[in-house]
Amino acid sequence: MVEKNESLSQIMWSDSFVQNPYPTFQHFRERSPIEHTTMPNGESAWMIFNYDMAVDALKEERFVNDVTKFTTEENNEEMAQKAKISHLTSLFLKNMLKVDLPDHHRLRSLAQKAFTPRMVANLQPTIEALTNDLLDQLKGQETVDLIETFAFPLPTAVICHMLGLPSEDRDKFHKWSTVISESVHHPEQIQDNLSLIQEFYNYIDDWIGYRQQHLEDDLISSFIEAQEQGGKLSKEEIRSMIFLLILAGHETTVNLIGNGALALLQHPEELDKLNKDRTLINSTIEEMLRYDGPIEVPSRRWAIENITFHGQDISKGEMILIPLAAANHDPEHFQDPETFDITREYNKHIAFGKGIHHCLGAPLARLEGRVAILALLEHYPNLQLAVEPSALQWRPGLVIRGLKALPIKLI
Repeated sequence: MVEKNESLSQIMWSDSFVQNPYPTFQHFRERSPIEHTTMPNGESAWMIFNYDMAVDALKEERFVNDVTKFTTEENNEEMAQKAKISHLTSLFLKNMLKVDLPDHHRLRSLAQKAFTPRMVANLQPTIEALTNDLLDQLKGQETVDLIETFAFPLPTAVICHMLGLPSEDRDKFHKWSTVISESVHHPEQIQDNLSLIQEFYNYIDDWIGYRQQHLEDDLISSFIEAQEQGGKLSKEEIRSMIFLLILAGHETTVNLIGNGALALLQHPEELDKLNKDRTLINSTIEEMLRYDGPIEVPSRRWAIENITFHGQDISKGEMILIPLAAANHDPEHFQDPETFDITREYNKHIAFGKGIHHCLGAPLARLEGRVAILALLEHYPNLQLAVEPSALQWRPGLVIRGLKALPIKLI
């Protein structure tokens, strides 16, 4: 419950917010659709809670993803040196999520080839085989952590398959991505985990070097070939693209499956509907994405110039945060937004963003989600939560909305 006089900065980093951000989003949406706050590192930021404003902000060209556009080269180098990560910055800053036009179009067009409807459809037999194998491994167990045993290994194995990386490295990805995603708004945590980030950097570099000598039919090889055929990609861009695909390629689906399974378990009447009518799976996945989606706040944006946005003056260089979770619970666009309804007809959620940075892997995440949830219910139609909902712990940080663990009883 939000106290009347509490500020956003007081609430946003609290344990109660991490466990359930939706009352906070509702409180500030009703008070003001755009609210000023201060980040843990002291940066000024604006947070948007209204659906229409969120869509406009995601499409606004004057809100850029590339922070270097309004800082000098000297300042960037000074910031990097202070953070002691100057040689690691390309890992974070040279992918399609962190650049704007025209570089964004060039990078996205190269990765897009792996996510066409035909390519995604061709992955379905692989996804189904991986899914059934993982669920078969759970047989005979009474209680399991659905995140560790199913929701995490499935999309990780898929993205490894696409990149040409060994699936047995998935535990490394989990360790690295957890550190990075939970440190986005907490620079001091990056400092504490520099060795792990360096491990990730070295891992990607080693695979690029190996693939340069042993090209195969995978994404890393295609990036290398693009670099060699006219310099379409730099070494730093290849490294950063692989980093992004490993990170985003599994995090979104892990939390779609985990959050979605929890929503079904907490709403047995909806679970019963799906068990009786599996043709509801498409609308179920969309409602999972809207109700408690996998991404809470997408990549940060900055005002590239002084701008008046929906009546609010925003200064050049100020940060813009757009909680997708808040927009997807806006009662102006969704009837009874706090209700989980797998038969919801109007559901134009923005769980995958909008504009040029709309999630490239959305079709793949949807497919993995459909296959995973249907197979889970086929194997274990009567599964139940193994703990009280209040005992569940959510991962900290503003970027990812996901559970640390989801203990379930297999019945």
